[in-house]
Amino acid sequence: MTDQDVLNRARYIFTTGRMIHDRIMRISTGACMSTAKNDRFGELSAPQMNMLMMIRVREAVSVTELAALLNVSPPSVSTMVDRLVERGLLTRTPSDQDRRKVVIRVTPDALKDIAQVEEIILGSFVELVDAVGPETTKKWCEVLQQIKRVLEKNQLSA
Repeated sequence: MTDQDVLNRARYIFTTGRMIHDRIMRISTGACMSTAKNDRFGELSAPQMNMLMMIRVREAVSVTELAALLNVSPPSVSTMVDRLVERGLLTRTPSDQDRRKVVIRVTPDALKDIAQVEEIILGSFVELVDAVGPETTKKWCEVLQQIKRVLEKNQLSA
């Protein structure tokens, strides 16, 4: 395969991945607006939603860890966290292991709302899986398993 072929395939993967990402963001934004009971999710920015989902997946993180994950400065993360705490989406609590450290978690109520949003997003993926068919879906999962292994391996060495 030539360098141009590699570049073209990488571009195709990138743009298609972007389409999937954009679809998830559109659906999650709409779902947040319809799911939130008290406007906690109303007008969340994409970076705030991304942060919220990142914290939910990890269950608990420090500001420093979150800044590294998001590749932004700790003061920027702290400001975003403050806004999400004010909305009742996140909590700050002292760490059990290190009293100097503050742990950030998604609130139980927000976790319930996020679960509803994820169900709506999952429904959209069910439609996509149905549309591409079982054979393509099987291949898609195999490719994603390989990608996940590479990303996890790279994450450990980074």
